[in-house]
Amino acid sequence: MEPKVSVGILWNEKISFALNTNYLCQGEIVSSENSAQLKDNQILWNGLLYKELLFEPQNDDASFTLKDVVIGINFHWERKEDQQFQGALKLIVENNMITAINLIKVEDYLTSVISSEMSATASLELLKAHAVISRSWLLAQIEKNKEIVAKNENYSTFTETENEIIRWYDREDHTNYDVCADDHCQRYQGITRASTNIGIVKQAIAETRGQVLMSESKICDARFSKCCGGVFEEFQNCWEDTKFSYLVKRRDNESPLDIPDLTQENESVKWIQTNPPAYCNTQDKKILGQVLNNYDQETVNFYRWQVSYSQEELSELVRKRSGIDFGIIEELIPIQRGTSGRLVKLKIIGSKKTLIIGKELEIRRILSTSHLYSSAFIVNRKDRTFILSGAGWGHGVGLCQIGAAVMGEKGYKYDKILLHYYIDATINELY
Repeated sequence: MEPKVSVGILWNEKISFALNTNYLCQGEIVSSENSAQLKDNQILWNGLLYKELLFEPQNDDASFTLKDVVIGINFHWERKEDQQFQGALKLIVENNMITAINLIKVEDYLTSVISSEMSATASLELLKAHAVISRSWLLAQIEKNKEIVAKNENYSTFTETENEIIRWYDREDHTNYDVCADDHCQRYQGITRASTNIGIVKQAIAETRGQVLMSESKICDARFSKCCGGVFEEFQNCWEDTKFSYLVKRRDNESPLDIPDLTQENESVKWIQTNPPAYCNTQDKKILGQVLNNYDQETVNFYRWQVSYSQEELSELVRKRSGIDFGIIEELIPIQRGTSGRLVKLKIIGSKKTLIIGKELEIRRILSTSHLYSSAFIVNRKDRTFILSGAGWGHGVGLCQIGAAVMGEKGYKYDKILLHYYIDATINELY
């Protein structure tokens, strides 16, 4: 039986929404424009206070619109837009705000995710591959969260000592719903964008219905990112110290085992300073257009890129983003790298404080006003300027979206694409 998923969309003290067709709430049929306001830690709607509200659709074509949804949270293209959703709308109170949650069938959720994550102009095989990994990731996260709740574990995503702060960002902070709608989980924008070439997207969903990646009798935690930079990263270098046999280092080309040891600093320097061939090393705008939505195409450098900061800019940036006063930043020293050359630990030496930080997303977060493209970078100092030269976009674990798009164009079928990125996994039909 097809499961349902609950998706956290919006958090605010006031939420404005429109019920585009008839919905049932509190035993009454409601529609049209509505708003809900936080008052006394409850939801004020239609003059009455509620702990939570559920608006249930009265037909299969029902939809609602949420106003001013923030997309690309903390990324370089963050903005607000109105978004339309199918399914039910639930409003709850958490963290002194109202949270809007969409309750929807998994296959309908996937239709949106695929057209939100990737352009619907993508090849059918790429869309089918993405359907399987999005479904796998979602159902694996739901199972993982159930296990954590059942074991009553105090799940921690950071360790801290006097000399080191190691932090990673996953989806376990979502306790009142399964996933959020932004890149923190999977980009989900309802049916706002799902109308573009909807036929081929629905075909990809239908032809892979219920299919998931599995390894050792468990659904794979099928991670993906925009561009691996030429070599896959391993899970334990980005999140908790768990090694998955299907998320291991490989070269993103026809010779997947021809891999330099990028955990070694001298090898990483050579790798990042050159432009080695890889599926994801492409300038083909037709292929890039399949993966990069318009707002992602505002950035064009991803396989190899460069960012520069003056010493003053860097010192202020690190102080602001970390909340720690290092003084004047004097050096950035690589301490540990993963299999793709991504930094797992970086030592920041300042005039007031020296500290090692990690893992990859924390490094990216602290060294940029939004997120640095990846933590696979080397640092060169020229007078009072720090030059960061890097490789890839995102964490680099699992499927590389641009690499997979190139494979699709080369004629690879979706199963071959999947098994290139998820080593020795199998594709099973769950429902």
